[in-house]
Amino acid sequence: MDETFHISSYCHIKSSSILLDGTVLFSSSIQEFSPFMKSAVQHLETKYPKFYKMDNLSKLAFLAADILLKQNKLTSDKAQNIAIILSNKSSSLDTDRKHQASFSDLNNFFPSPSVFVYTLPNICMGEISIKHQLHTENCFFIFDHFNADHLWLNAQSLLKRKKAEKVLCGWVDFDDKDYEAFLYLVEENGIIAHTPNNIKRLYTT
Repeated sequence: MDETFHISSYCHIKSSSILLDGTVLFSSSIQEFSPFMKSAVQHLETKYPKFYKMDNLSKLAFLAADILLKQNKLTSDKAQNIAIILSNKSSSLDTDRKHQASFSDLNNFFPSPSVFVYTLPNICMGEISIKHQLHTENCFFIFDHFNADHLWLNAQSLLKRKKAEKVLCGWVDFDDKDYEAFLYLVEENGIIAHTPNNIKRLYTT
């Protein structure tokens, strides 16, 4: 019989709203991503000086992860055995466009290292790991759409093989003005069975 783990908490960020376990934490009439995020981190008292230097994809993933990990009373002063499995459909396209624009004009040729460093989607996992001292497995997948079965399979494998005590999973996508984050934490204890159907249900809730 396949061992069942549990989803202990989940977070959505989309349409100018942030929800934790289905409850609204923050909502705003601000439609533009950057001012919305600035207002959200101030309201939620997210303390991380490097936050404002991140690209948009990293900001989105970082805030959702920070909300979940603080909800689970995990502190950033000691290493945590938490793996990360994230996915999206746009990769780092939003930052790639900015990097391309920085050297497309030969009369104003100025590629920025601070932009270039974010031209891989997995960099957002690095930002999360630095803040929360996560020192275990991580992987970022690109799909055409949200793939609950793939996330479930990888998280189950890591937990069953004792490669991590918990796994932070989900979907975090940013492309131009469109953004969405759905992250959830999988572990031994919890009230929601970790199954593909439950993952799909929470994602569409």
